[in-house]
Amino acid sequence: MKYTLYLFAVLFWMGVSAESGWCETRAVPLGVQGKPGTDTTSSFLAANQGDKVAAQVSKEPTGAVPLLEKPSNAVSSEYVIGAEDVLDITVWRNPDLSKQVQVRPDGRISMPIIRDIVAVGKTPTQLADEMTVKFKEYVQNPVVAISLNQVNSSNIFLLGEVANPGKYPLKSKTTLLQGITMAGGFKETAARNQIVIFRFIETAPGMKRFTASYDDIVLRSGISDNFELKPGDTLVVPSESMVVFPGR
Repeated sequence: MKYTLYLFAVLFWMGVSAESGWCETRAVPLGVQGKPGTDTTSSFLAANQGDKVAAQVSKEPTGAVPLLEKPSNAVSSEYVIGAEDVLDITVWRNPDLSKQVQVRPDGRISMPIIRDIVAVGKTPTQLADEMTVKFKEYVQNPVVAISLNQVNSSNIFLLGEVANPGKYPLKSKTTLLQGITMAGGFKETAARNQIVIFRFIETAPGMKRFTASYDDIVLRSGISDNFELKPGDTLVVPSESMVVFPGR
């Protein structure tokens, strides 16, 4: 009899629990509250995906801009064309008039229709403007663009105790220290305070010799010694063993 009453009580309690929802179990994703009529699993996945995207975005530097590789023939807008420079000349919508030319030793280039034109001593922009005027006699609304393909006329030469001696194109305004940097800087054996510069000049005797000191430029406010290099300049950095002091 007692067993029957106990069994009846257990069955009665299970029925009440099921009806009130006490025995119902539901897996709710952590941190996401389920709402009637919504798919909590989808909400959890969407929230998780959003966290991943936010974390990825937070790792990207703000305002990051991809670096563009600088073209090897990039020159300043003030670059003056010289003999033996190679130019790419494009006349828009006129491929027959567009061509690659090398400046002749006489300073001229040859183009279709307009024939010879002086290029030496002009910037690419100045030359393009002059050619545009000449082409107007034969072409309606010509648009001329000129870019420098090779720098062959403006060079400097670095010799002696620098990391990479040789000939370097002078594409823009370049100072003495910048020229040494182009050659990779000084070697350990360099007499950096005994730099010698040779420069051609129009008057006799035809060449001038300058000297410069790295320590004076950097440590002693010798800014004037860090002068601008000119096409054809030759820089020589002797070794310490070559330097001869007065009286020795």
